Amino acid sequence: MVILPRFDVEHVMKAIQGEKVTSFCGVPTMYIAVINHPKVSQFNLRSVRSCISGGAALPVAVRKRFIELTGSALVEGYGLTEASPVTHVNPIGVGAVVKDGSIGIPVQSTDSAIVAMDDRSRFLGVEEVGELAVKGPQVMLGYWKRDDETRLVLKDGWLLTGDIARMDEQGYFFIVDRKKDMIDVGGFKVWPREVEEVLFAHPAVMEAAVIGIPDDYRGEAVKAFIVLKPDGKGKVTDKEIIAFCRERIANFKAPRSVEFVESLPKTLVGKVVRRKLREAEA
Repeated sequence: MVILPRFDVEHVMKAIQGEKVTSFCGVPTMYIAVINHPKVSQFNLRSVRSCISGGAALPVAVRKRFIELTGSALVEGYGLTEASPVTHVNPIGVGAVVKDGSIGIPVQSTDSAIVAMDDRSRFLGVEEVGELAVKGPQVMLGYWKRDDETRLVLKDGWLLTGDIARMDEQGYFFIVDRKKDMIDVGGFKVWPREVEEVLFAHPAVMEAAVIGIPDDYRGEAVKAFIVLKPDGKGKVTDKEIIAFCRERIANFKAPRSVEFVESLPKTLVGKVVRRKLREAEA
């Protein structure tokens, strides 16, 4: 096991090449840093056979580009602190079925279901969108000395995750977004992840995050914060980004405004914090 004191993308690539690393686990920010590093072509990363991404949604465009560069099997997983922390992952291995945008299937001894947001005791069917619930030996007993909060998230052994998701016919789960991040545009629900997936498909976009901002007419409007790749700075306009989105998703889902930033607020493990963007906007 190769342990580094902190994430430095060049040190990571040197370690992979020098130690012939075969497995790498990280968050999307790390994979984004690798595929956009100007010296990535100078490193041999082909020893890596399997990579797992967690902590936040892995953009499909990022996953595909990383696989092109390394030839490795990069898959997405899911978990949360209250579940110690893994509950789902895409299968890895010969013949394994990996689905773009999916967190995979429940890990061993874990049950998973989609429950209605207006009635958490009601289980939903295939392709219905609701709140993700999990049950298993890794689920916490409760929050320490916080019985009221515990009762809000634990129901008959099921942990209510606060994430909105759906399940397909093969039992693969897909996170739609965090319930608290949903944007209400004139009564229509907009999930930031869907818009961010489109933004990541733009060739000049390195990172993107989407929030809802107050709008006198619609209640809320979609705003995108974008970190451009070095060769796109000063060349790409907000109008171009908005037009790019409107060609691919419904108009009400497309950003009404775009702000180009040098970086996005992140946690220590590299997860983008939309809450801080909302606070700064307010």
